[in-house]
Amino acid sequence: MIVVVAPPTRQGRTGGGARQALVAVAQLRLMVLSLLFCAGMFVVIAKLALLALWAEPATARDINAGLIPPRGDIVDRNGAPLARTIDAWTIAIHPNQVIGDKAALAQKLAELMPEQSVAYYQAILNSGSGFAFLRRRALPELVSAVNALGEPAIEFQREPDRLYPQSTMAAHVLGFIDSNGHGVAGMEKVLEKRLSDPALRSQPVALSIDARVQAAMESELGAAMNVFQARGAAGIVLDVRTGEVVAMVSLPTFNPNAIKGIPPRNNVTQSVYELGSTFKPLAVAGAIDAGLLKTMARRFDATRPLQVGRFKISDDPGDETFRWLTVPEVLIYSSNIATARIADEMGAARMQGLFERLGFHQRPHIELGDGAKPLWPTFWARTTVMTTAYGHGIAVTPLHLANAYAAMVNGGTLRPATLLKVAPGKEVAGTRVMNEETSARMRQMLRLIVLKGTGRSGEAKGYRMGGKTGTAEAASGGGYDKGRNVSTFAAAFPIDAPRYVVVTMLDSPQRTATVSRTTAAWTASPVASRVVSRTGSILGVTPDNSRDIDLADLMPLLWTGPAGTKAAR
Repeated sequence: MIVVVAPPTRQGRTGGGARQALVAVAQLRLMVLSLLFCAGMFVVIAKLALLALWAEPATARDINAGLIPPRGDIVDRNGAPLARTIDAWTIAIHPNQVIGDKAALAQKLAELMPEQSVAYYQAILNSGSGFAFLRRRALPELVSAVNALGEPAIEFQREPDRLYPQSTMAAHVLGFIDSNGHGVAGMEKVLEKRLSDPALRSQPVALSIDARVQAAMESELGAAMNVFQARGAAGIVLDVRTGEVVAMVSLPTFNPNAIKGIPPRNNVTQSVYELGSTFKPLAVAGAIDAGLLKTMARRFDATRPLQVGRFKISDDPGDETFRWLTVPEVLIYSSNIATARIADEMGAARMQGLFERLGFHQRPHIELGDGAKPLWPTFWARTTVMTTAYGHGIAVTPLHLANAYAAMVNGGTLRPATLLKVAPGKEVAGTRVMNEETSARMRQMLRLIVLKGTGRSGEAKGYRMGGKTGTAEAASGGGYDKGRNVSTFAAAFPIDAPRYVVVTMLDSPQRTATVSRTTAAWTASPVASRVVSRTGSILGVTPDNSRDIDLADLMPLLWTGPAGTKAAR
């Protein structure tokens, strides 16, 4: 069979040429792409080579830079967290991007976040704005529940947040931060530079506060405030050797995690009070130091009220027409009359000088820096000298009183109080404000007050308390409100070798069904007793009923009368 093959047509030759051209173009593009890829690889390799040759090795600080919080932590003296920065969830929404039923979505949001009403969420969803917060500090469970709603306009963010894990504990000490993360009160404000410094914020700041002692003081003081329906309360535990504040409580308090309005003031540093008879030991110490009381056997007339011009100074009803009192008895029975006579001998210059040495004329020394200015007499008349000796006519903060008692029992050295932990051997030297012999004598008399006098309800078994009660009418409208008082107990323990001062105060306690009196012996001193009983061993003081301060030289000076007399009460 013969097969005839037709010659290729012009059209066939043209089609083959086109295909070859396309192949050539593709090959060219592939070559260019390969060259670009090689060039990119060359750049990467060159960069790596440069880094290997000249870059400095990464340090631990560089590696951990992303792990350091934007604000340092605050801890107590034992490392327990008081304030820390955490990654928290924030739930937000873009109202102008909502695609679902806004009314139904508002209803579901109100069910999941009931702190706001349906109307509140409807107003946000219908606002047409580009962004709005729904909840900050959201728990993961809530984030999951809101995410399950399936609304794409809802956004979930992780952002740093300041958390106070102990809630209201030590709120006045810690303070809080503003929406920009800056401290605006308390130690958050004081330590602003330290906490926000990138070079330092990885290390927490240790305060002098002991969270365990703080919790006990808050618990006991809060219970007493509730029982007696007091307007406010204050409590402080102070290390007499270093000036460290181990506990500082002011009630009412607030939650720094949820600031609403203006927080209540710190009654320990920002409120001044006439603290009544707690001043009497200070006046007696001043008189001993001045050489006016050379013997504790000296007696002062307390048989009748003391008339000074148009003023009459009296003791409690039933006590003023009794007898002459020795120096220890002046304090044991808390005689206004006898204390006024001692102050009268001191005179204005020496009494004013005593209170100035104790810092009663200026704001309290402590890091918080917003302490109240005391109400200081403008003119030291004879009556002023007498009344200030028993805590009337002069008003100071509870911190002033705690500092003064610390100096009175620690050997006579006044140290500024501090809220920062003090390393061993680093305490401030302080200023001598009374002689060591005077301090030793005052420790004896403070112990006698607890054993024999108005401070008996302040005893803590085994801890050898020494202290003084004080009950003063509350200042009001330029005068005094006879229906309200400020009851205070200032004490130190163990009094034979003082370690800590404890001050408890209730503002305007009320009578209860079981307690008919609102004086400090019934209100403030039992609080101190319970606090010390709960925390003494925590503070390193071992209870011991077999030891006590030596009172042998003072006991013969105490008169023991028949039942119902002043001495028996």
